[in-house]
Amino acid sequence: MDYAKMRAIAEELGAYAERLEGAWSVEIGPSGPILAMMCPSKRHEGTLYRIREQLNEQVPVTHPGYICANGPEIEHPEIGRMRLPDAVVIPRDVLDEEGVAVDATQVLAVVEIVSPSNPNNDYIEKLADYPAMGIAHYMIVDPRTGTIEVHSDPCKGRYAQKDPYIYGDSVPFGPWTVETSEFRRYGRAGE
Repeated sequence: MDYAKMRAIAEELGAYAERLEGAWSVEIGPSGPILAMMCPSKRHEGTLYRIREQLNEQVPVTHPGYICANGPEIEHPEIGRMRLPDAVVIPRDVLDEEGVAVDATQVLAVVEIVSPSNPNNDYIEKLADYPAMGIAHYMIVDPRTGTIEVHSDPCKGRYAQKDPYIYGDSVPFGPWTVETSEFRRYGRAGE
């Protein structure tokens, strides 16, 4: 199926999701459009907030005119993919443009916080899609295990480099560093 047709189906699913209870997202993966319910926990959102705050202090120094933002959708029509990352490093100006999705070629980095209900989406599907889209840096933060993976150097549709870390580490992420000592795991009272 061509991308224009998949995008039209995704837009129909998005319109349908607006009538449903709860928060929903629509993405286009390897098997086509996907409608998924979003239930981010407080710890998911707290981790995401900490990452965005840190990156937004550093990104303007390394890449003037760029920011780390929640969402928006990113798409790469040539390979037929559209994803909604938890955070994305993009030119600030694209948020003022007309339309819904950002061209993936403008994305410097993406961050995903693993959800307890669907870890394969981040570890398998998006780990295949983001390098295929040409995104240079991908960070997977897993509050289930207290681990972090940083993927970089996209080559032939895969990341050539994978660096593992644990909560508490100073994590190099492209030209930036993310301090993880305040990250909290799911289901761990008092942590």
